[in-house]
Amino acid sequence: MTKLTKLSKLGRRKFIAGGATALAAATGLVSLSAKATETKARIVIVGGGAAGISIANRLNRALKNASITLVERKETHFYWPGLTMVATGAWNKSKVLDNNRSFIPSNINWVKEMAAEIDPDAKRVTTDAGRKIDYDYLVVANGVEYHYDAIEGMDIDAIGQNGLASVYQSPDAAAKSWDVIKAYSQQGGEGIFTLPSTPIRCAGAPLKMALLTLDRMKQNGGFERANTHFHSATNGLFGIAFHNQFLMDEFAKNNMAVNLRSELTAVDITARKATFQQADGNSVTQDYDLLHVVPPMRAPAVVRNSNLAWTEGNMAAGGWLAVDKDTLQHLTYPEVFGCGDVNGTPRGKTAATVKMSVPVVVANLLAVIDGKDPSVTFDGYTSCPLLTRFGAAMLIEFDYNGNLTPTFPMIDPKKESWMAWIMKDQMLKPAYQQMLRGRV
Repeated sequence: MTKLTKLSKLGRRKFIAGGATALAAATGLVSLSAKATETKARIVIVGGGAAGISIANRLNRALKNASITLVERKETHFYWPGLTMVATGAWNKSKVLDNNRSFIPSNINWVKEMAAEIDPDAKRVTTDAGRKIDYDYLVVANGVEYHYDAIEGMDIDAIGQNGLASVYQSPDAAAKSWDVIKAYSQQGGEGIFTLPSTPIRCAGAPLKMALLTLDRMKQNGGFERANTHFHSATNGLFGIAFHNQFLMDEFAKNNMAVNLRSELTAVDITARKATFQQADGNSVTQDYDLLHVVPPMRAPAVVRNSNLAWTEGNMAAGGWLAVDKDTLQHLTYPEVFGCGDVNGTPRGKTAATVKMSVPVVVANLLAVIDGKDPSVTFDGYTSCPLLTRFGAAMLIEFDYNGNLTPTFPMIDPKKESWMAWIMKDQMLKPAYQQMLRGRV
């Protein structure tokens, strides 16, 4: 085990507790980049989300005289882990909005355009404005694409109308979703929650939305007048057996019917009807008063349409980035690394995964720049603060193999706790901001 791997395990414990400054000092992660390496390397980072900005900050401190370019149009930074809080009325939308300029170093070449083409053979990125950027090393960190178009009749502009909700699309959509969820929690009726068959960002979010809506219904009087349904296009609800059964039991206790291998394929927004394809190939249409849509997800087109995407295996359909799951180095192009949701790895499209994999990517990229082989490995760590009701959550941490990896002896990952809720509600965002700055 390398020194960085050991530090990362300690860093995980401090990070979740929200002690971002304490973590930086305790683990020595800041000092890892203190000895700047002299290089003229041209490094391009595609994507300015959590992974891209964190890596830019770390590389900026670790390298001297390198040319570091960040390709990202968005100037507003979204704190994606907070959208479930917005969509269930716990947070105001403003709490999940920041300015990217607050986190991007001034000496980074920030190209406010989007990558339209990546040619890894020519080592070139072309933007949607036609700008061509050559690189020696490339980090792909541009997240996921929400494939709402895969659902016939779906219109993202209609979120917040006619009982249509969706936490994923944007902070605006999350806030509009709360409008219809609040009304449903008071009035009751037919409620439907969905989970697609594709890998998705924060796989716990659809479950949190269902659980917190049930709690809102109890608070606001609509619970006794409601019939609720959860349609999962997979064989279950959660990838860890214990928690899958917990959720099945919890939904049963709250009279929520669970339909497995049932995928949302169409919606009639005006008529409030949702159509699901069943395992036997038949379709079923249900009326609804509330429909929470979780779209299928895939890698952004710039990755899907390049030679960087998986071409075989279960990650090929989504065009996910073909990286080694341990080193996060591309399987064909050694000068390319991937970080965050775009990676075609077995698990982990969460902010916690980004937090723990960013140092791995940076350390291995620095090794390659120095003419060495990557030596730091990632165990697939991810974390899901599963919000079971307002004031309670289960802190579920696990690795690629589905092994639980709890970091707090006082928090049982198999039990609901107030402390896990407090971490989600109050502590994780400040630590996340420190992560963006490359400090933890």
